[in-house]
Amino acid sequence: MTFQPRLRTAALAAAAAASCLASALAAQQALPIDPPLAFPGTSYAASVPAPEVVLGVRVGQRHARPDELVTYARLVASAAPDRVRVQEHGRTVEGRPLVHAIVTSPANMARLDEIRRANLRLSDDPAGATDAMLGTMPVVVYLGYSVHGNEASGSDASLLVLYHLAAGRGPAVDSLLERAVVIIEPSINPDGRSRFVDWVTWNRGAVPTSDPADREHVEPWPGGRFNHWLADPNRDWLPAQFPEAQARLRLYHDWRPHVLADLHEMGSDQTYFFQPGVPSRVNPNTPERTFQLTAELAQYHARALDRIGSLYFTKQQYDDFYYGKGSTYPDINGAVGILFEQASSRALLRETAFGPLAYGFTVRNQVVGSLTTVEGAVAMREKLLRHQRDFYREALQPAAKAPQGWLLPLTGDASRARALVELLQRHRVRVHALAKAVTVGAETFRPGEAVAIPAAQPQRRLLTAAMERVSQYRDSVFYDISTWTLPLAFGVRSAEAPLLPGDALGAEVRPEALDGPRLAGAPARVAYALEPQRAGLPRAVVRLLAAGVIPLVSREPFTAVAAGERRTFARGTVLVPVTGRATDAPPADSVHALVRRLVEEERLLASGLDAGLAADGPDLGGLSSIPLQPVRAAIVAGEGQPATEVGEAWHLLTVRAGLDASLLEASRLSAATLPRYTALLLTGALPGGRDGAARQALDAWVRAGGTLVATGAGARWAIEAGIAEEKVKPLPADSLRRGFADAREFSAAQELAGAILEANADPTHPIAFGLDAKLPVFRDDTLAFEPSKQPGANVLVLGAEPRLSGWVPARAMAALKQSAALIARRSGRGRVVLVADNPDFRAFWRGTERLLLNAVLLAPAY
Repeated sequence: MTFQPRLRTAALAAAAAASCLASALAAQQALPIDPPLAFPGTSYAASVPAPEVVLGVRVGQRHARPDELVTYARLVASAAPDRVRVQEHGRTVEGRPLVHAIVTSPANMARLDEIRRANLRLSDDPAGATDAMLGTMPVVVYLGYSVHGNEASGSDASLLVLYHLAAGRGPAVDSLLERAVVIIEPSINPDGRSRFVDWVTWNRGAVPTSDPADREHVEPWPGGRFNHWLADPNRDWLPAQFPEAQARLRLYHDWRPHVLADLHEMGSDQTYFFQPGVPSRVNPNTPERTFQLTAELAQYHARALDRIGSLYFTKQQYDDFYYGKGSTYPDINGAVGILFEQASSRALLRETAFGPLAYGFTVRNQVVGSLTTVEGAVAMREKLLRHQRDFYREALQPAAKAPQGWLLPLTGDASRARALVELLQRHRVRVHALAKAVTVGAETFRPGEAVAIPAAQPQRRLLTAAMERVSQYRDSVFYDISTWTLPLAFGVRSAEAPLLPGDALGAEVRPEALDGPRLAGAPARVAYALEPQRAGLPRAVVRLLAAGVIPLVSREPFTAVAAGERRTFARGTVLVPVTGRATDAPPADSVHALVRRLVEEERLLASGLDAGLAADGPDLGGLSSIPLQPVRAAIVAGEGQPATEVGEAWHLLTVRAGLDASLLEASRLSAATLPRYTALLLTGALPGGRDGAARQALDAWVRAGGTLVATGAGARWAIEAGIAEEKVKPLPADSLRRGFADAREFSAAQELAGAILEANADPTHPIAFGLDAKLPVFRDDTLAFEPSKQPGANVLVLGAEPRLSGWVPARAMAALKQSAALIARRSGRGRVVLVADNPDFRAFWRGTERLLLNAVLLAPAY
């Protein structure tokens, strides 16, 4: 099915000035068709170009490329500047612009910044936002399309929505734009969409095929869902680790919309979903009023879809729990987020249980959902404005039995504390220096040694959701993860402050001041000692090796004189000799300059040492100082590998550590190619099991000296394939019989939906260098290892009661408790590292990402 944009833009009709939608012809399931459309009293300005001017065809006849979406938005803005303003709010990793169009009436456009600033008062100064003020303000609606790049119908729908609002003339459109500011983000993930559109366009024949086995319908790995780093951008609203989310948050908080529509696609054999979701699966930090407004908005979607005969569902499958999703993040920011999920045709036509599904039909439903969101928001304008104002008024009131704030000590790795503060500030959370000492329990936090985060601030609800540990739930089934406690994720200690006096709060902090670098005793005569706890140390090691410097890692603590004082250095301290013994070693002046740069740029703690003789412990040149070697790392990628975990490892090694890491297809694992690499990361199973050629080549490479780091499904495969001798702990059997109606829910409730467990680390093992003896680890799988019988191999072991936060089913806990979470053992001359979980989950689990970096960089030390 296709669209004729202009008077027949979509199969919708206006019933009155307050409603965009009244009736439409039933959709047909054939290509191409041209559904007539009539908006009574509405005409379309000839000066505003229709989408086919850019596409060359009508919307729905092919998938629009990201550059075409941007070109069209800018073309419309130049044709209708009194209604449309297009701005760029960021760039993707691949350099594509992230743009949004702001659409409103000419009168509103003339005072747009005044409207924006007035809207910010609802959250910044809710006490000053009177009911009379609300009566004059427009509602702000954010329409976000196709955050998953291969869920394409949303972005194509955005073309028609933009055209209709920009070109439409008459009461139906005018009344909406007088009362609303509409923000349209046509492609939230243009890198992923580009990957998808290239594939389907390349594989499309002259006649669209509905065959789901056709290449057009079957994307190759990794597909267009993910961004450049293979991350899911719809899970990154709260963690905000990638450029798309960081740019989107700037836009979001610059406007603070009242309604956000998040338009997705789902399986082809479904219909059309819009929220509310499952009633029992909501986050308790979201006020009940949010869900009441969501249900009221749903009536507008339902009525319009009923008129055109489109089936839909609500209150099933999807939930409102994890605040990292686009439809849920607004809920914790005083707005209403609406998830739309359209059954996907992926290509232009697809066979489904309901009959052939045309791409034009999917686009039409997304146009309906977009326009009914605007229509409903305008009709509910004062309710939505009042909701946001009251949301922030209530946030400033003290909550019963809640902490008055949190304290973050800056001891240990202050650079991770800095990263956490930077993240919180992206969400408008206020973080203060301490003006005086505060005591919590037996611990005293002093100025300069900790920062304070007061609960009494507008973002109290979001702050609580970010900091709290959760153990009680209304439901035991989760669409996404059940917990995400940010201090635990970043590996930063935090303390709840039952009392936080106002005079204890100093100025708001600048994050860059929290982890100031320190270089004592420069220039060194013999060596520099780089302390292990700073997160930038692995990247510094990579840079040293690239410069031709051979650093050493100390496997034992030692005491030496630095800047005239005796200092004790922990295991994992990296020693940088001033003079190398190789003939091509950099001269001493270059080493001094390099260390100064590294200390400043990587935020290190370093000391210059003037003697190789230790005051206590092993000498600098002793047997416990192990020289490190250049690393050539590869990550197994391609079919069969979990794309997000591959992407997280790729991002960690190349962006955060600065390594030249290769993505290696499983089919390339051979005796000829593997010797090129010193370390290999495996996140999924390899084909062929014990008898596969890849397995044979990999086993031989490890025994010859390679380091295999296998996580999650990759670790399970390594055990099953016999590369590692360890055993997996089985789940206890379920002795109860389940009826058909209960079986699915019961199975879902047994899943480990993202929990945080405490692991005991072996601080003497090089993989644990720079980390605390007790580590919060994230688990979203029940994989558990029997502790290894090889001495010194158990790097992380869970305790008898390991849960820190999150839902853990009883059967899962029985297997997980006292299991090994990370095992590192020798195999021939090489090493096998088995990790039960993903230490770099979604790139924001900063507290354990060091485990992977140590496993790769410090291999000579273990």
